[in-house]
Amino acid sequence: MKYVGIYTQQTRNNIYSILLLILFPVILLAMVWLFLTLVNYGAGPYYDDLGNPHYEVYWDMVVQEFLQALPWVVGIVAVWFTIAYFYNTSMIRLSTGAKPLTRKENMRVYNIVENLTMACGMPMPQINVINDPQLNAFASGIDDKTYTVTLTTGIIDLLDDEELKGVVGHELTHIRNRDTRLLIISIIFVGIMSTIMSVATRVMFNMVRFGGTSRRSSRDSKGGGMAIIAVIFIAIICAAIGYFFTLLTRFAISRKREFMADAGGAELCGNPLALASALRKISGNPGLSNVKREDIAQLFIIKPKMAAQGFSNFLSGLFSTHPSTEERIRILEQF
Repeated sequence: MKYVGIYTQQTRNNIYSILLLILFPVILLAMVWLFLTLVNYGAGPYYDDLGNPHYEVYWDMVVQEFLQALPWVVGIVAVWFTIAYFYNTSMIRLSTGAKPLTRKENMRVYNIVENLTMACGMPMPQINVINDPQLNAFASGIDDKTYTVTLTTGIIDLLDDEELKGVVGHELTHIRNRDTRLLIISIIFVGIMSTIMSVATRVMFNMVRFGGTSRRSSRDSKGGGMAIIAVIFIAIICAAIGYFFTLLTRFAISRKREFMADAGGAELCGNPLALASALRKISGNPGLSNVKREDIAQLFIIKPKMAAQGFSNFLSGLFSTHPSTEERIRILEQF
């Protein structure tokens, strides 16, 4: 199974990374603009000579408020992104409970990774192991200093050498293709939008829940409270729209990378059927027992299936970051 076009894929992913760095902030700023416009529109009507109310957007005010908010939005996102970008490896390690692996601790695994990196001429990545009976593996990192291949004890114990080579080759191909860097960028920005939506929702919920217990009962206080709730509700809607578009962008770049990594892994290990066999075994018990985070799960070689049915299952398939395991196995077995 010949894997071709790796440099093309690297270039393409580098371009995607740049586009994401541009697109996600644009989406966020567009949501801020939409929020200010809706708040301005709903601030109150003006009345004509006949006393009829009319709603209008005062664009000069929207522009002025947007320019005032711009430095704060850009600054907060920049700080957030910088911290997450440079400390993502530590965050993933803490979230998964991964521990570094040395040659002395497991010569078999270390030699497999080392031999494959030598075969494809790439620097040796870090190797992490998670003490978990479930089967999974993933690659992470943004540069040669942070690139990491992580394996569970379950996948190490169950797979034979040829199958493990295929899995490691798959993860090394993700690193070679710059997939990990691309995914880290998308995870960070989706996380920002998700947090904004979550915070706004929680604030509005608390205001609705506890607002009625206030001793202040004047019409003005009630009107002011409703106005605040309306503003927060608008913020939730805007954040939800932004979150939806960031998800679409992330999913659009996610599926093809798994097929490319399968092809690269098959070429590295020299045995497509071994990787197909590994995927079949992993699909029987994928996941990590202590990891429930969606953003980390999309890094796995096989993403655990959620218990969803009907329309929920349809949406899960529509927005899945991974192609079906059956399709991946079918393609590998053709060669």
